[in-house]
Amino acid sequence: AYRGHCQVLKQLIPVTDHSAIKESGMSPVHSAAAGGHPHCLELLLQSHFDVNFRLSQRLCKGYDDERKSALYFAVSNNDIVSTRLLLKAGALPNQDPINCLQLAQRMGNYELMNILLRHGANVNYYSKINSMHFPTSLQYALKDDIMLRMLFSYGYDLLRCFDCPHSDNSHPENNFEGWTPTVIKDNMFCEVITLPWFKHLSGKVVCVMLDYVDHVRFCFKLKDILEQQNEWPEIKHLMENPRSLKHLSRLKIRKCMGRLRLRCPIFMTFMPLPNRMKEYILYKEHDLYGQKYLLSPS
Repeated sequence: AYRGHCQVLKQLIPVTDHSAIKESGMSPVHSAAAGGHPHCLELLLQSHFDVNFRLSQRLCKGYDDERKSALYFAVSNNDIVSTRLLLKAGALPNQDPINCLQLAQRMGNYELMNILLRHGANVNYYSKINSMHFPTSLQYALKDDIMLRMLFSYGYDLLRCFDCPHSDNSHPENNFEGWTPTVIKDNMFCEVITLPWFKHLSGKVVCVMLDYVDHVRFCFKLKDILEQQNEWPEIKHLMENPRSLKHLSRLKIRKCMGRLRLRCPIFMTFMPLPNRMKEYILYKEHDLYGQKYLLSPS
């Protein structure tokens, strides 16, 4: 399977002992995905090999990222065809220590991200080592409008970003004591986005966020840095005026639907609403990924 010898694989499949596979700790599905051979992968899946078979703990330790699933191998190879095959066969996208979506984000692969999100990848994942108060995926999207919109459209928990215990009070000065095994600092969004290397992005990022939330409150630190940005007049206008009924209705409908239904195209087709309204609920007017590929030459 790893070498891509499909004919040999066809002869081996009928005589393969599945208990021996379990004992070995690795499935040929892993091998086909790791080798980047979709034709072998398809043959194995058609032969009912377990798409969610996990590497044994012994083999996981051989990888720095402690990967477990065949899907992770496909995503790490930037293999869109194999990723699509695995997900279509029922691969679970959230079973590895490092989330497959996080891996696709690091590589900047929008198509992989889109496939994973449509098949239930958790947009609100927290990485294995995470010092943030808000879900990890935002860290990889601060400089990327397309990625930001994709995350927010699929139900990213934006309210966590505006959650600050200091509210209107001044924040204490950061004391960078370094990391220890026993202390993990619960960094708020306002502390991250106001760092010297991120603060120039704060206006743009918050502007995008406001398209996906009702009225929110800015803490003292976040407001102070936003007032220095070019986007502040637009942000101030939104904060000082009631949001439109259309916008509030969209938020309410999305909340009632829930994240899993929002990402399911089949569910949306059964909703007794005009297509234009469905597109509005799904933020299609802000779908920069869809617009990018619609306008690109074939």
